[in-house]
Amino acid sequence: MSVYIQPIMTAFIMFGVLGYLLVIPWLVYSYRKYGYFSIWASIVVYSFIFYMLSALFLVLLPLPSTRNTCAFQSPDTIYYSLKPFTFIGDIFKSSSIIWSQPRSYIQIFNQSAFWQAAFNFLLLLPFGVYLRYFFKEKQYWKKALALGFALSLFYEITQVTGIYGIYKCPYRLFDVDDLMLNSTGALFGFLVAPVILALFPSKEKLLAKAEKMQKSPLVPPLSQLLAVLIDYIVIKLTFTFTVGLFTSSGFAEMIYTTVGFVVLYFVLPLLWGGKTIGTSIMRFKLANLEGDIPSWQAMLKRTVALYLPWLASMSLNLLDHIKLEIESHFYAIHVWVTVAIFTFASIMWLTLCIHAVLVMLKKGKRTFYFDHAADIVPRKNKGIS
Repeated sequence: MSVYIQPIMTAFIMFGVLGYLLVIPWLVYSYRKYGYFSIWASIVVYSFIFYMLSALFLVLLPLPSTRNTCAFQSPDTIYYSLKPFTFIGDIFKSSSIIWSQPRSYIQIFNQSAFWQAAFNFLLLLPFGVYLRYFFKEKQYWKKALALGFALSLFYEITQVTGIYGIYKCPYRLFDVDDLMLNSTGALFGFLVAPVILALFPSKEKLLAKAEKMQKSPLVPPLSQLLAVLIDYIVIKLTFTFTVGLFTSSGFAEMIYTTVGFVVLYFVLPLLWGGKTIGTSIMRFKLANLEGDIPSWQAMLKRTVALYLPWLASMSLNLLDHIKLEIESHFYAIHVWVTVAIFTFASIMWLTLCIHAVLVMLKKGKRTFYFDHAADIVPRKNKGIS
């Protein structure tokens, strides 16, 4: 079992890293495609990623301890098996099956060759189920078979090339039986998928809800927060690849980010019809109660409301980096100011989290504090479908 546990654990770790990195891109895609965050669609996508990682690592792991894999192989080693159905002979070769005695048939399950064949058959069976979910119609079974064969061929080529030259010699066999069993497993999974998928919400229901959500004039709260976050990420990335390349000063970052807040949250929407980079990506814009572009006073209030929580957190971070000797006259002042700002920031973020949850529960019928303070209403762009 350890042979299978290690690859799955490795896949789980890699899945955690990829899952974290893909959260925002997936949320953006989900809202642009469906108009809302679908838990079921997320389960399908994330489970597919985890499955593909697990399948890959099950094929490749464990890796050899050295690149020179030729050193522990004989010169006449054959790295491929092109004779089909060899696994059948391997299963019966060392078995004590007597065809006239059905009771002896159970001996098949004691053969490692049988379990190896079964593993290769089951390896791409879930792949076929996912393909049926994506393609839906049974008529695409040929495409499912071809994709299963292509994926299996990718695995076999990866093995026979020593992971494309990383290892000097292949450390696993290129086996035509593996191609046959993997491809057959993918096709079988495609054909039996309706039985499995019947237990879960259909893709049609997902698309029907998406159509309903896209007709609604309300902008989902999570979509609004994503727009704000995207703009902030733009500020941080531009700092990292410009000023951040030359200095790690917290004060320089604070000044740069302050300017970024003014440009992205205040100046840009005034010049771009109520849109920022984030709202444009999320397909909505900012408007006043009458539906027009907000005034500069309203946009300034919104910018300040967004900026103050960040300023409190940044100030606390800067104070934390100030090191004073305990004998210093400013030591006590520094401690009390730090405690005061920490207490304020903690209460503020707790309040904002509760506020965000309440807005989420209202599903767009209530605006966030930064829009409410400026009498600004998020509105979907016209012509979006």
